[in-house]
Amino acid sequence: MPTQSDMTTQLNTGVLDSLQHQVAVFARRAEQTRLGGVGQARNSMDRAAYLLLNRLDQEGPMGVKALAGGMGIDSSTVTRQVAPLVDSGMVKRTSHPEDGRAVVLQLSPRGKARLEEVRSSRRELMDQVTAGWTAEERDIFCELLTRFNVALSAAHNALAQDPTSALPHTTHDAVPQAAPAS
Repeated sequence: MPTQSDMTTQLNTGVLDSLQHQVAVFARRAEQTRLGGVGQARNSMDRAAYLLLNRLDQEGPMGVKALAGGMGIDSSTVTRQVAPLVDSGMVKRTSHPEDGRAVVLQLSPRGKARLEEVRSSRRELMDQVTAGWTAEERDIFCELLTRFNVALSAAHNALAQDPTSALPHTTHDAVPQAAPAS
């Protein structure tokens, strides 16, 4: 006869198998649509550009190193991803106000307008996808997805520091409320 521990392990395995499958399906669906939204802005901005523009909008002008650190990626990746945004006029390179030798990246008015078009389109998509949900269900899903992303980021950072280490456990208290997507 299985023990309570065996039954808990089986239950956890089933839930974790389902969770990893649903995350894989979500990633595929997100990539298929790029969560592009609806209307004219649909599928018109890739994930990297959206996240970079969003970060600059939320936190203001910053250098490549600060932008990379805040996004959990390396500076060379940010440099490569921001180049087409500069070329298209959505991001401006300016001199640092205190150190004229340093370069600061800043969202341009064109970038701000384009970001708002994409945000509006994506809000509309989220509204349509969750149309049958209550406000409470939307709030709970957003809170849990934010919590999941925080835990996933912490796991990524821990493994980057020490691939043999145990992953950190995140708690409900570790989740920022109303965190912007980044």
